[in-house]
Amino acid sequence: MGNLDYLAQNLEDTIQKIEKARLKVSDHHIVKLVAISKYSSVEAIKKLYELGQRAFGENQVQQLQERVEELNDLPLQWHMVGRLQKNKINKLIDLNPFLLQSLDSIELADALNMRLENKNSKMRALLQINSAKEQTKAGVMPEEAIDVYAKIVSEYPNIELRGVMSIGAHTDDKKEIQKSFETTYKIYEQVASKYGASICSMGMSSDFELAIECGSNMVRVGSTIFGK
Repeated sequence: MGNLDYLAQNLEDTIQKIEKARLKVSDHHIVKLVAISKYSSVEAIKKLYELGQRAFGENQVQQLQERVEELNDLPLQWHMVGRLQKNKINKLIDLNPFLLQSLDSIELADALNMRLENKNSKMRALLQINSAKEQTKAGVMPEEAIDVYAKIVSEYPNIELRGVMSIGAHTDDKKEIQKSFETTYKIYEQVASKYGASICSMGMSSDFELAIECGSNMVRVGSTIFGK
């Protein structure tokens, strides 16, 4: 694993940046790091495990299945962060991830809950919010988010909603990105007080520090950790 030594530095740098951003919010603000491993090797994930990283995320069910099977001897916490196709729901339920971060519509919630009932299973999930209202992104619109969240909580008992997730605005304009994070965080505050939500997942490699300063308590970082 000698050629993977750069991972230790990358992880350390990322943790330092998270720490700095978190302290701007509060000493008590805790942020969880999910390493997005889609471009990496199994060896790289093992190396990060040795370095203390436990939570990993994948964008595709197929990729997640391969990772889970190859690394099932390690106590890793797996997150599904990409768009979930309905024909992959059963497979995802069988993989039993720690968290589905990308529950992006009532239609998906309906299909997921039905299959979970059939398999006598439950799944933790985050409601994905399209906070910048971009056509290329999945997720519920901000103005519908509270109602959709409430509906899932009341009508789909096999889905355990734990909070919200969003992707920052796709732009170089920092103010626009910040605005999209603030929109999501306001929704998070409401579902936290009404339904006990505890996770606000915002921020990726390019913007996780800003996301933390806007209140995120879970970041999804890939290339910053795995890139050479």
